[in-house]
Amino acid sequence: MDSPSFSSSSSEFASIATANQSVARSGGEGAAAEQSRRWHDVFWLGIFLIHLIGLGFLLGVLGLNRFEKENRLNIDKYTSRFSENESGLTETYWPLYAAAGGVGTVLGWIWLVLLGSQATQMMKVSVHILTTYLAVISVLCFWAGQIFWGVAFAIGASIQFLYVISVIDRLPFTMLVLQKAVKMVWNLPEVRRVAYAFMFVVLLWMALWSFGAAGVVASSMGDGGRWWLLVVLSVSLFWTGAVLCNTVHVIVSGMVFLVLFHGGRDAASIPANSLMKSLKYALTTSFGSICYGSLFTAAIRTLRWEIRGFRSKIGNNECLLCLVDFLFHLVETLVRFFNKYAYVQIAVHGKSFNRSARDAWELFQSTGVEALVAYDCSGAVLLMGTVFGGLITGTCSGVWAWVKWGDRVIMIGSTSMLMGMVLVGLAMVVVESAVTSIYICYAEDPLLIQRWDAEFFNQMSETLHQRLQYRSARAREVLAHNRLHDLVQQNASI
Repeated sequence: MDSPSFSSSSSEFASIATANQSVARSGGEGAAAEQSRRWHDVFWLGIFLIHLIGLGFLLGVLGLNRFEKENRLNIDKYTSRFSENESGLTETYWPLYAAAGGVGTVLGWIWLVLLGSQATQMMKVSVHILTTYLAVISVLCFWAGQIFWGVAFAIGASIQFLYVISVIDRLPFTMLVLQKAVKMVWNLPEVRRVAYAFMFVVLLWMALWSFGAAGVVASSMGDGGRWWLLVVLSVSLFWTGAVLCNTVHVIVSGMVFLVLFHGGRDAASIPANSLMKSLKYALTTSFGSICYGSLFTAAIRTLRWEIRGFRSKIGNNECLLCLVDFLFHLVETLVRFFNKYAYVQIAVHGKSFNRSARDAWELFQSTGVEALVAYDCSGAVLLMGTVFGGLITGTCSGVWAWVKWGDRVIMIGSTSMLMGMVLVGLAMVVVESAVTSIYICYAEDPLLIQRWDAEFFNQMSETLHQRLQYRSARAREVLAHNRLHDLVQQNASI
């Protein structure tokens, strides 16, 4: 902390902050003031609403067809080409999904309640216990005769273990960032109330979704037909859950940005009714951008984390390194257009999603903060907590199903796991929003972070300086290796 490198990095960032302060201030004041915002990505808003209405109708039909009476709506004739299976009633399986919703809600509620005091311990548990839990579920699947799912969970446990090993040196800095994000969120109780409200909205949708899913499980179709329908329903639930989580993301990001910009929650310069304005923008003019970004960002982020982890541990295997580098650059190009930092730009400036993602990434690259963002693993750690919560939810419903019907365990457990992930993810996204806002503020005007927490600013500046030095050393090493390779080729040709 007292090294010469830190002094140089501090002076560099102070000069950058002075140069960009007026720009950031004008942008922040424009975002804070009342203004009319344009609607963006309206096409995707329409697609999402049509999907929601159409799927809601389908879920109602599938659930009612088996509710209290078999084939109530006489739609079994359309499934005659599928192999017949033992049918049941919707209300037979619906309580299992109700239990999943209850467990997921309780886990999300516990996470938010323990946010201020035990959040760090919970995140550490999520990182270290997830591998063990996946391995235990794999063993249980093998014991129950579910070979495919046993192999799938075993592969998941292996990938999780290898990823944690590859990023173990980054976890101290990651935990530091998460601690500061939790500190910020804990001082904003209104954003936690927003998460509770959206959790209630998700529960309402899940009541209808699970009604239809229970009807599918109880249908007379064979396992193949039921699995296809459940996959379609799960993709829809994933998109809907991602949209609601990212709506919370936009609301919280707007609030955190305002607090950092104005120097505190109690600052007199913070506009009145800021939370309601953020909520209004998120549910109106920016909702299409949220629907659009929710389709791709989660998958691309997860792929990027895994590739980065493996890339750092490959070593000198040039063939494998070439393949991973190709995938790495491909994913990095996609990240330019689909990244979670876009939601902060959407919240603050009301831009379209692609423009927000591009501007955020160019901001990081032009200031060098991209090196710090790439080093941070907070998103992956929060995803581990989300997956762990989903696994607990799926296990509870799966054990209940195994006691009653041994052949429906995987079907009910996997869909219940998705429900739990959505509910726990709503709690996790509150912290993730604070993390993304901190990085955006640090890139736009580092003095905003210094004014909020001087010690944290010094730690971020020192880490960024080290990462930039590391990248510079790697670049010189690659350049020297290429020159040596060219010299060897020239001598060989001579």
